[in-house]
Amino acid sequence: MSLAGVKEATDFRRFTAPESAGDEIGKVLQDLQSRDNGLDSAEAAKRLQAVGPNALRTHRASGWSVLGRQLKSPILILLIITAGLSLFLGDATNSIVIGVILVVSVGLGFTNEFRAERAAEALHDRVTHTVVVLRDGKESRINVVDLVPGDVVRLALGGLIPADIRLLTSQGLQCDESILTGESLPVDKDPAPCEGDRVLAELSCCLFMGTIIAAGSCTGVVVTTGGRAEFGKIAMGLGERQPQTEFQNGLKRFSFLLLQVAVGLTTLIFIANLLLGRPLLESLLFSLAIAVGITPQLLPAVVSTCLAAGTRALAKRKVLVKRLVCIEDLGDMDVLVTDKTGTLTEGHISFVAAHPVRTDVTQDELFTLGLLATEADYSHTPVLTLGQNPLDTALWDASDAQDFSTTAQQQLAILPFDHQRRMTSVLISSSAGHQQIVTKGSPEDVMAVCADVPAAAQQLLDNEYDAGSRVIAVAYREVVGKSAITPADEHGLVLAGFLVFLDKPKVSAQDSLKALADLGIAVKVATGDNARVAAKVCADLGLVSGGTLTGTEIDAFSAEELAVAANEASIFSRVSPEQKARIIRALRQKGRAVGFLGDGVNDALALHAADVGISVETATDVAKGAADIVLMDKDLGVLAEGVREGRRIFANTIKYVLMGTSSNFGNMFSAATASVVLSFLPMLPGQILLNNLLYDTGQLAIPGDRVDKEQLRAPSHWDIAFIRRFMFLFGPISSLFDFATFGLMLFVFNAAPGEFRAGWFIESIATQTLIIFAIRTRRVPFLRSRPSAGLLWASLSVVAAGIYLPLSPVGPVLGFDPLPVPFFLALLAMTVVYLVLVETAKHWFFARSAQTELPATAAKPRGRTHHVHRRAARFSVSQQL
Repeated sequence: MSLAGVKEATDFRRFTAPESAGDEIGKVLQDLQSRDNGLDSAEAAKRLQAVGPNALRTHRASGWSVLGRQLKSPILILLIITAGLSLFLGDATNSIVIGVILVVSVGLGFTNEFRAERAAEALHDRVTHTVVVLRDGKESRINVVDLVPGDVVRLALGGLIPADIRLLTSQGLQCDESILTGESLPVDKDPAPCEGDRVLAELSCCLFMGTIIAAGSCTGVVVTTGGRAEFGKIAMGLGERQPQTEFQNGLKRFSFLLLQVAVGLTTLIFIANLLLGRPLLESLLFSLAIAVGITPQLLPAVVSTCLAAGTRALAKRKVLVKRLVCIEDLGDMDVLVTDKTGTLTEGHISFVAAHPVRTDVTQDELFTLGLLATEADYSHTPVLTLGQNPLDTALWDASDAQDFSTTAQQQLAILPFDHQRRMTSVLISSSAGHQQIVTKGSPEDVMAVCADVPAAAQQLLDNEYDAGSRVIAVAYREVVGKSAITPADEHGLVLAGFLVFLDKPKVSAQDSLKALADLGIAVKVATGDNARVAAKVCADLGLVSGGTLTGTEIDAFSAEELAVAANEASIFSRVSPEQKARIIRALRQKGRAVGFLGDGVNDALALHAADVGISVETATDVAKGAADIVLMDKDLGVLAEGVREGRRIFANTIKYVLMGTSSNFGNMFSAATASVVLSFLPMLPGQILLNNLLYDTGQLAIPGDRVDKEQLRAPSHWDIAFIRRFMFLFGPISSLFDFATFGLMLFVFNAAPGEFRAGWFIESIATQTLIIFAIRTRRVPFLRSRPSAGLLWASLSVVAAGIYLPLSPVGPVLGFDPLPVPFFLALLAMTVVYLVLVETAKHWFFARSAQTELPATAAKPRGRTHHVHRRAARFSVSQQL
């Protein structure tokens, strides 16, 4: 096959024909110009250049799509049309002013959102998926995007199939193909040529991109990659629509609130101005300007800036967020369910000892039986263990394994480990022809299928558990004339003894647990290990136990009973994947915001069920695909930093929301009232838009603002009722000082329309910008809570610009007239009184409020309406999918 031929979409069905049964495997490799020991690196590089990366689509920021979203605003479109009509009817100055303001506003929003997308792009590039491949005749791990047709790959339990693959060998292989076929049960796979019509569901000799190995292991040759794979063809034909997170739903509810206020206010203003006999175009333009003025135009830009800044800060702390908006979910968490290995322990498992329980079994014989019952390929030298479970790897890494020889024993068949049986069995034959089934796995499960268990065995096992050791049991029985084994053969075994492993508690875990406790997060442990081992580790780390539930007890509970029990318990032992997911759902039923940290295929269901799924860079592809957050370092301390950052981001976002809604509502209410009372418009449409743009621009510094420590101690949520109450208290206070300014301009300075507009423009900019220093904290501003330097200087600069513009050479063009000097003295006095009144009202408001959280959190306990379906959008073969 030439490189051009490789690049063509290869129909894998040509490699499945039953008539090629003879040397069919050899023919497959020959057609793909490959070998059973894989490609060499040079050939693989040529093919990669020819066919391109094994990816469906890339997470590349598109400037055009970002710009398109900026231009979709209905109000923006109406303003563009109205400005065009204004220009057509001869009001060129007003049209130009509005046009410049709109361009600047769109430009600011585009710049910040595009930067946020670039940040997300950088994060996706750091989340990788790998696969074990044979290159240059030896095993190595490569990024799945570098796979090419002809590569020979090795896959094991929990592996995510990275391409369309023709099987070469398999051992007890079953695959979950529900993503393609809709079939919920795993299907058997083997290399034998396929029979039947060879539709997807019947191609038992092929593995398909995006499916999952549910049991067993295999070797296969890659046939098609990227968009040419079956899953790729489907995915490329669909749009990538991301489900909404709770944070986005909160923004949507907030936007609906603003829409209600804006529609009501602008409709009344438009009708009132028409009744007063003002021109239709002027009334429409002013009404639309009010609608824009009451809306925080740069809210998307502020949110994007907050999230982008947060993701960069989290990335420095080794926390990668797959979707920017999931940061709020992370800060929202108040319960963390985590596995034990590598989180509370060092994650480096070492073999300690072999303890026979029979006098006719020596330590060396027990150890050898344990090696024989691993899923490693020990027909090679050195033994191939890459991709195997850590306990098997620890056995082969032990010094005693150096003397292992397969000359006396031959493996005839293997029944791989799965999470239901929790054991591995092999059929072996000695050089003399004697056959044995050797089984290794969870002590409780292995002992349950043993017919001969010595009385001292349980006491020996309990002692090891109490010491915090990890233990697996080894058993065997003699058989005759067998060539294959099934789960039905796992009975009547003789217990040979226990293999003991050690995984020490992590030194840093105790401090990490304290940090999470300080954030109001309860930590619970879900493990497949024995309850005594988990309790010992938790006790060593100072984690107070609220009780233990076993998998058997969980199965006996109803949903309501489990919700109560799971809320109290802190350790869940010997739990299956389904039980982990059930625990998560039970905790969420109690209104808790639940995070789950896991890295194995057995954790995927729980990751799906959690409010925020958390995995690690070294996790299985299935776990990383199901997670929202990926930790580059499996450390609870890193996670605590991520939670703080999530809460800080949400707090700063709400600062802008509270400030914008209260001051904007007050100013626009003042403008609406004045437009009806006065014989002229209190501010021209272009001046309203300019005021709003200046004010919003200064608030782009909010994402970098400091957040008070108490705002990080508990999760916070959207509360629209809280925002509404805040708006209707502080908005009228703003209007009160607007009306005072109106009276000052009309009755003290006898201001003409140009002077009136200049005076109110300056007063409006000063008051609504400086209020941020009171709203940003529940403490006394500056004395007990200092803003960031960026926010301080940005706000002062906006006030300075607002004062300068009406007095500058462009003032007359904007419709302003110069103001007398005494006005500025009065303005200073009014601003000071305004800020004092706001500070007083703030303390009264929060003293009376039933909320227990800070103003910047706008928080209340929420009913959890979790978007479980969102995980389908995250399911991917690589970070590029």
